Amino acid sequence: MIRVVVADDQPLVRMGLRTLIETEDGVQLAGEAADGREALSLIQSVKPDVVFLDIRMPLMDGLEVLRRISADPACAEVRIIMLTTFDLDEYVFEALRTGASGFLVKDSDPTDLLRAVHVVADGGSLLSPSVTRRVIDRFASGASARPVPHLDRLTEREREIMRHVASGASNDEIAAVLVISPATVRTHVSRAMVKLGARDRAQLVVFAVQSGLT
Repeated sequence: MIRVVVADDQPLVRMGLRTLIETEDGVQLAGEAADGREALSLIQSVKPDVVFLDIRMPLMDGLEVLRRISADPACAEVRIIMLTTFDLDEYVFEALRTGASGFLVKDSDPTDLLRAVHVVADGGSLLSPSVTRRVIDRFASGASARPVPHLDRLTEREREIMRHVASGASNDEIAAVLVISPATVRTHVSRAMVKLGARDRAQLVVFAVQSGLT
């Protein structure tokens, strides 16, 4: 059972997500929050598998909630999907770097919202090719570049696979290019995440572009 928390200051948004979650087999609503402080307390208390977290909320915005959850070892397994009204770059870059598993606009198709829950609960990320391309372009400009600790711990194969991950390729696509099995790709991706301290695949993309592997 995937346990989900919904944090948004708009009652209609919360009601829509609640209704959607309650109709999906294998998914359970673990709680709701209407502001950032309430969201932080709820997430730290129930430690859900997935959180729909609005970026703009009263008392504490979603990015600050994300920062605190990402820094809390007790919440290491919590996966956060940021909810936005507009796909704004300044939010995208900061949230990905902080540890968000992806983004969805609030008027996304219901099937996309439910798919997102399963994808991030399984350790995946919600990065469309267009978002990945913009992340690469932003870091390539040097405006947001930062050194990546422990990059020297990666093997050459792990670096190679990180380059493919940063291009938006799936495990199956990477396996086809490198003529290895998807399971082997997953193993290399997991090892790279552990060595670099990446919470999930989305943050691994950020580390790849920051380090210049792309």
